[in-house]
Amino acid sequence: MLNKRQNPAAMSGAESSQDLRPFALPAIEALRGARNVLLAGAGGGYDVLAALPIYFALKSAGKRVHLANLSFADLRATDAACIGGTLFRVDADTTASVAYVPELHVARWLARIHGDGTPIYAIERSGVQPTTGAYASLMQAVGDVDSLVLVDGGTDILMRGDEVGLGTPEEDIASLAAAAALSGVERKIVACIGFGIDAFHGVCHANVLASIAALAAEGAFLGAWSLTPGMPEVDAYLDAVDYVSRAVPAAASIVNTSIASAIRGRFGDHHATARTAESELFINPLMAMYWTFDLPAVARRNLYIDRVRTTRTYRELTLGIERFRAETQDRTGAWTPLPF
Repeated sequence: MLNKRQNPAAMSGAESSQDLRPFALPAIEALRGARNVLLAGAGGGYDVLAALPIYFALKSAGKRVHLANLSFADLRATDAACIGGTLFRVDADTTASVAYVPELHVARWLARIHGDGTPIYAIERSGVQPTTGAYASLMQAVGDVDSLVLVDGGTDILMRGDEVGLGTPEEDIASLAAAAALSGVERKIVACIGFGIDAFHGVCHANVLASIAALAAEGAFLGAWSLTPGMPEVDAYLDAVDYVSRAVPAAASIVNTSIASAIRGRFGDHHATARTAESELFINPLMAMYWTFDLPAVARRNLYIDRVRTTRTYRELTLGIERFRAETQDRTGAWTPLPF
């Protein structure tokens, strides 16, 4: 028979915590010392929704936490307060003349379900220069932020630029460049969730794994973990996805409903929203995992970030990426299927 020391189930809390310390994830350890954290959706749309499990975990640990999102919405069709430039503050009582304002629906869910008046700071979609300015204004609005987590619904933020497909890179690169340019922030992390979802936009996930391996080789991979039912933060996230989907059924989040399906144990061609009815899905457990990385390292690997830093409009940003792609030879060749 195993004695207390040999049987993990019999250990006291203190012994278990001490013995399992080697398994602590670098991203979690980095945020353990955080005091004032900004969680920002990188890729636009509903990425802020994908940040909620981390939001609740940090809040329960006593951290100050703020939410932001690069927005696809017509923010000028709302009465959200303009903080400056392209930065708006969306509160639960903000009104809008359009239905599609993901930030507003998340703010209302927080207030109505959790009594949480946290606003969502929404950044209008544009070029890198205005986005960088919005982040600077955001830092002033929320105080002395010591930690920033940039959350991507999907994994295309990890593409360096010469892969067979980049997905939808404009919003990700604008957010990444802006976050990388911030000074005075002790910890900067990229968190991706929804592995496999970007295949719909032409991302080869063998390329994603190659990027993860390259970041791991330089010590910039900060660990991965799964979201599972029963975790309070995860159950809250699932409820938020359902709430927002009911609020705007015609524009439900494909990314977050896919992640929610994966958490709930769905597999294969499972459709949680009518928006995906004409496509074939591959819902799988890897979609329910956060993959975390050192943000400056992700920015350094990107081959075209310096080319687009001076862009002011979204059109300039798109053209800058297209010019780079036209001049760059694809290092990966043809699409590489995952060998399993």
